[in-house]
Amino acid sequence: MKRDEKKQQYRINEQIRAREIRIVGDGVESTVLPTYKAIQMAEQQGVDLVEISPNAEPPVCRLIDYSKFIYQQKKKQKEMKAKQVVVNVKEIRFGPQTDDHDYNFKLKHAISFLSDGDKVKAYVFFKGRSILFKEQGEVLLLRFAADLEEYGKVESLPVLEGKRMTMFIAPKKTGGQVKKNAEVEETIEAPIKKAPQQKARKEYTGPKVEGEDFDD
Repeated sequence: MKRDEKKQQYRINEQIRAREIRIVGDGVESTVLPTYKAIQMAEQQGVDLVEISPNAEPPVCRLIDYSKFIYQQKKKQKEMKAKQVVVNVKEIRFGPQTDDHDYNFKLKHAISFLSDGDKVKAYVFFKGRSILFKEQGEVLLLRFAADLEEYGKVESLPVLEGKRMTMFIAPKKTGGQVKKNAEVEETIEAPIKKAPQQKARKEYTGPKVEGEDFDD
């Protein structure tokens, strides 16, 4: 019986404070016993008395080896995480005067992202005096949202913060769209990078990956 008190998350054996407890376990009929008798029973079976529901009346304890019990708890938590719905955030960047070719290219990828269950963060980046075209940027984002209406819903309308006007679009939770990924444990928003100013539009030959911007 392992008793590493520094790693214990539950009270066991003599650490249990209640005078009587309800005992459960494999092959054990649920019954209320004085705590000392339950501890004696655990010792006879070569296991621990583990308090699993301290707030119950009386507290519920299980007859099981403590190390095995902790292993089972960790396994359950891992399985629950694997079943959790994970939504990644994909960024798509526009300029205030993005042409139709680039617009349609980015629209195609946004549809792909939303269909995979990812959230889309679309934003217009204003360089220098292009901030004068902020109304044009807003119109572009609203057009983008309208063209994606079949695949996603707007979570927030365009908001101007500094040199960026941003809008979030979430996937519609229809059958098969929301994906599950056991390797990703939290929602990830890719970091925003400054767009290289020397790149030309003809260089965009592949899909945007998370953490990289689509340049104008």
